[in-house]
Amino acid sequence: MTSKEKEQTIALSAVFQAAELVAILAKTGKVDNASLQPMIESILLVNAPSTEDIYGGQWDCQSNLSLGRNVTRKALSKDRSSVNPDTLRYALSLVHLESKLAKTPQMLSTIGEKISQIEQKKAHYDSLLHENIIAAISGMYQETLSTLPFRIQVQGDSRFLQQPHIANQVRTLLMSGIRAAMLWRQLGGKRWHLIFKRKTLLKALESRS
Repeated sequence: MTSKEKEQTIALSAVFQAAELVAILAKTGKVDNASLQPMIESILLVNAPSTEDIYGGQWDCQSNLSLGRNVTRKALSKDRSSVNPDTLRYALSLVHLESKLAKTPQMLSTIGEKISQIEQKKAHYDSLLHENIIAAISGMYQETLSTLPFRIQVQGDSRFLQQPHIANQVRTLLMSGIRAAMLWRQLGGKRWHLIFKRKTLLKALESRS
């Protein structure tokens, strides 16, 4: 097990946390802010010193991604059947969509510019959970990733998904999942690792417990 594999499990846990939160939000209309906030923060932290720092640093990373780590552990183990099928689908879709984004440099540049604009705006609000911040990130997702041929289809209760604020939260979480999937790829993570390197990833994941 290498330090890179440990970092990969952080990124992978964030992918699964985003996917799980989307699944929960789409069906119940609400999510835990303690799990949501670090995902939003990760989108705006572009030049963090380490993967751990993107999700709260040495002391808070594990607690901030505890939901994602638990889901990842189940998804990589024999307990996979206990993971929400929608969560698995969203996680794999995020990895796939990010691979498409990586081949679109102009869109990456546009996303970078929009993140800088949102970063400047956040000083005007007392929390990143403010609906204007969430709406801005959602708009960024709509103007960029939503225009690619491959789109993530979110399934849930239409009573919730048709509410603008909840739809914005869903898109914001998908953007945070793309951020995590990008990290996963940059750290050498590949889709086939989820099948053929499960034991190695599980060991690295358990070492963070």
